[in-house]
Amino acid sequence: MKKYFSKINLIIVLYCFLFISCSGSNLEEPVVDQKPANLKVTATIVGANDQNPNGDGSGMVNFNLTATNATSYKIVLGNGETKEITNGSFSYTYTASGTTTYTLYVSAYNAGKFVSKSLSITVLVEPKLIWSDEFNTDGAPDASKWTFQIWDHGRVNNELQSYTNRSENTIVQGGVLKIKAIREKYGKADFTSGRLESNGKFDFTYGKVVIRAKVPTGVGTWPAVWMLGSNIGSVGWPACGEIDILESVGKELNVNHSSVHSPGRSGATPDTGTIKVPNDNTEFHVYTADWTASYIKFYVDDKLFYTFANSDKFPFNKNFYLIVNLAMGGIWGGPVDPGFTSSTLEVDYIRVYN
Repeated sequence: MKKYFSKINLIIVLYCFLFISCSGSNLEEPVVDQKPANLKVTATIVGANDQNPNGDGSGMVNFNLTATNATSYKIVLGNGETKEITNGSFSYTYTASGTTTYTLYVSAYNAGKFVSKSLSITVLVEPKLIWSDEFNTDGAPDASKWTFQIWDHGRVNNELQSYTNRSENTIVQGGVLKIKAIREKYGKADFTSGRLESNGKFDFTYGKVVIRAKVPTGVGTWPAVWMLGSNIGSVGWPACGEIDILESVGKELNVNHSSVHSPGRSGATPDTGTIKVPNDNTEFHVYTADWTASYIKFYVDDKLFYTFANSDKFPFNKNFYLIVNLAMGGIWGGPVDPGFTSSTLEVDYIRVYN
């Protein structure tokens, strides 16, 4: 009798174990990922109404993305930028001046499954002045905006000048910044000149830079108003990037060069454009760079002459600072005319818009 009950008890225990095991396995079956559905995208342009259908000029758009079963979203904003988010509500500000139509691509994700759709929006961005120097106060350049670069000749590009902070070389006078290159013995150099930088005092990402200037005269002169990436101290050149807005050489009369330099495309860069600028050394002209995440456009007197296709492959999507200088000779300026005594780069204003 005892053995009989032991066998029955064993059978009952085994049965319960199998029942519990089978029940547990059903509870632990993997949940199948569900594909997102019903993707809806709302893009509300701030300030848009019947009178201003493209917004109030701020460029701000409020987005709301929803989809059933979605765990994350990706939106390609149509200007070279992409956002990846888990919260479908966010705001974004477009910066390209004027009225621009953007084609957007939106995807909702759940694990490896997704659903997508596209839409177009037209946004108005009114340019707003964020920084300027009108050079209206006589004397030394505004120290809150500019720093003198002081160094001996030959430091870069085999240039022949020594840069000084003397008023003989750099002064604001009559509403104009004047940087004067002079043939004179100064230390080991045969020329002096001036160079100003806004590094550490003003830098920015994207915007429109407008310069009104008159370039110097003389073979061997090399004036420029340009920009360098603010991270040059950590990554060096050309990894920091360079954007040349106004650049000319005295040996090539009445021609402006606008260029960008980046790794593998520096020095004699292929990314450059030129335009004839009649009387550029006797008259003031307006030089402009319109810089966005998707392009950098260069103008002289409002005439577009070169467009660079920007993208995240290049270092032109972060802060840059301004430089104004007048070099002599060097690898591009070339030999200086033996009769050269002095000449001046004059800048009426530099304005930066968002």
